[in-house]
Amino acid sequence: MMWHRPGFTLGGAREAHLKVRNLSAGYGPMLVLRGITLEVKPGLTVILGPNGAGKTTLLRALNGLIPRGGEVLLDGDDLPEKTHEIVKAGVALVAEGRQLFPQMTVTENLELGAWLVPKAERPRRIEQAFNDFPKLRERAQQLAGTMSGGEQQMVAVARAMMCAPRLLMLDEPSLGLAPRMVDELLSIARRIADAGTTVLMVEQNVKKALAVADRGYVLERGALVASGPAKLLARSTVVREAYLGAASSETTTAARAVQQTVKESAHV
Repeated sequence: MMWHRPGFTLGGAREAHLKVRNLSAGYGPMLVLRGITLEVKPGLTVILGPNGAGKTTLLRALNGLIPRGGEVLLDGDDLPEKTHEIVKAGVALVAEGRQLFPQMTVTENLELGAWLVPKAERPRRIEQAFNDFPKLRERAQQLAGTMSGGEQQMVAVARAMMCAPRLLMLDEPSLGLAPRMVDELLSIARRIADAGTTVLMVEQNVKKALAVADRGYVLERGALVASGPAKLLARSTVVREAYLGAASSETTTAARAVQQTVKESAHV
């Protein structure tokens, strides 16, 4: 039995459109991201890149967890800088490592995701979460800390959806999970996007991420080095060599993917 039921109804009232221009961010005096410009349209956008490229830093900056420079617009308006205001604006983050409260039950963790929802509305949201993720109903009174990594990730996604976000950000949702659970989580991300919530996902599983995404960006050493439709990026020879495990020379870099992607796009 799958953890989720096809179709999601916890999503926001309308899809979000995020524009990032010349974003910089880091930790103290150390800048990790420099001059990042990208666009997250309705659908599913994936951010790819090796460890240390700045993918998590990007999501943390967009979520207000670290200071950022540059311009970030959500549906044409400036995105707030404080995390609680960003959540109110309709943006939710499922952080790497899930960040659940292990000594609380599944239901209690879900309730925390609805802290901005009117109290009278919360029981309906809980019930809808159980409808969307039937196995969570079976585990409703189980302590989150006693669940497997994949089960915890399902709780984390369901908790984020409790506030009916218009933009859902997922940070490495497949990290450390069994292949079958990876497939189900990425399928869930796709279904959430199809149901009307814009999804921005950071993922290291390049092949599977591009298979479910609409468009993608490749991040390397704090800078964007390639972008385009997911199908085009998946077919790019240099991206395949650099990130999909195909044979490559020592001189192959993600930067060359920009030129290759441009060349191949001319023939699409």
